[in-house]
Amino acid sequence: MLLEAVGRADIATYVSALFDVYIALILVYILLNLLLSFGLRPPYSRIFDVIMDFLRDVCEPYLRLFRKFIPPLGMIDLSPMVALFVLFIVDILVTNAIQG
Repeated sequence: MLLEAVGRADIATYVSALFDVYIALILVYILLNLLLSFGLRPPYSRIFDVIMDFLRDVCEPYLRLFRKFIPPLGMIDLSPMVALFVLFIVDILVTNAIQG
């Protein structure tokens, strides 16, 4: 049969994959920002600017929630680590709740 019934496990797997993609985007954004802070920016790279704009538009709203409450400690910003930890926990809770 072409149309199979979609079970709770399939939906949980899909939701978990969405969380995994968002976590990966945040990690790439953090790593690219780290490289930029060390001065490793390709000059006149339009593609790099487009990628950074996309990552900034996708990741910054979520990270900004944590930056409001967690101040940076000198040059170290702990808010992305806390944000990723919270995202991992929410991923586990949501997928377990969907699976039942």
